[in-house]
Order: sequence, then structure tokens, then C-alpha cells
Amino acid sequence: MNYAELTAQIKNICENEFDATTLAMFTQQAEQKIYNSVQLANLLKTSSTALTSSTQTFNAPTDLLSVYSFAVIKADGSYVYLLDKDANFMQEAYPNPATTGLPKHYAFNGPASPVTRLQFILGPTPNAAYVTSLQYFYYPESIVTAGTTWLGEFFDSALLNGTLIEALRYMKGEVADTAVYDKLYLQAITLLKNLGDNKQHSDAYRNGQRGAAVS
Repeated sequence: MNYAELTAQIKNICENEFDATTLAMFTQQAEQKIYNSVQLANLLKTSSTALTSSTQTFNAPTDLLSVYSFAVIKADGSYVYLLDKDANFMQEAYPNPATTGLPKHYAFNGPASPVTRLQFILGPTPNAAYVTSLQYFYYPESIVTAGTTWLGEFFDSALLNGTLIEALRYMKGEVADTAVYDKLYLQAITLLKNLGDNKQHSDAYRNGQRGAAVS
């Protein structure tokens, strides 16, 4: 289902000629809900960044949703996977940013500039310009602007019913009607979660997979 087909379905089911801006809002709200509910291997990407020696922080990718795995690559090519911690742990374990070494832990250090972009803090502070390998889930381009997306092509039931829920709430639709599409959405998102959380992920090195133990 492409975006033109999706909007046609929404208008037909709701019997309402929504304007383009309103339809885009419904769709993007549904996408946001879905992408924050399910971890899909189709929405994984890897980025590499050269760290700056003696600099404890660096900016996360602008489209980062959540981290799956994070490693630094040593000069001999071997990977050292970092453990995910919170900022409080980092401040206690590494109180002096001038203490350097091979990083072992990372945490989110709050927003960078602009404020929509997250920042990582490493511990200890890198003692060399290591290259990172960050595998992460990302926000894909919305079907509103892309026209077609993986979600629309392979799991349009979740996208359609999620968008319909937003449209019916906007229209202050009947509770019974909203309940029908809530049920259909729940069924679709359950199948999607089963695909993303179980069938696509058989193991996780650290705690990137939902339900995995934290080291």
C-alpha cells in the first residue's frame, strides 16, 4: 500500500475528505507509535564514526531511535562491545574526563546541538581515535514523503488501522467504531512485534534486543 492508496482508504472508511495536512498528521502519528513499539531488523542500520582522542562525548546519528549494539574497533581490527549504562553511573565510575583508556561503557548524555540530537558519553575517555561501529534502529522516512515504505508494503494492516484510529479520534467518532479499529490495530501490531522481537532476532550480544538481560 502506497501513500495514495492509504489516504484513499482513510477517506473512504471515514467518509470524510480530509485535507492533505491533516492526513499527513494522522499517518505520521501512527508511524511514530508503530516504530516506538516494535524493533524491526528492516529498520537497523550501522554507522561508523572516528572518535576524537581525549574527548569524552560525541553526537549520535540524527535519525537514531534506539541502540542495538555499540563497539569500538581497536587498531588490530578487533571489536570491543561497550556496555550500556546511565549517566549517573558514568559520572560515578569516570569522575575525571581526563582519565583516558579504551572505552568500556557508554550512556546517553542528553541532547547536543540542536536539542533534537542526542549525545553519547564514553567511559573512560578514549585514549586514541578509535573508529566506532554503532548498530541502531532508526526512524525511516515517512510514507507521507517517501510514497512507499517497508511498513506500507509488507505490514499495511498496522499502518492502515493505526492511521484510522488517529482519524476517528480527530473526528470524535463513535466509541464502538474506534474500538473496532483499536482491536484490528492491536492484532496487527501483535503480529508485527512477533516478527520483529522474535522471528528476526534469535540472539543479542548485549541488551539491544527487547527482553534481553542487561549486563
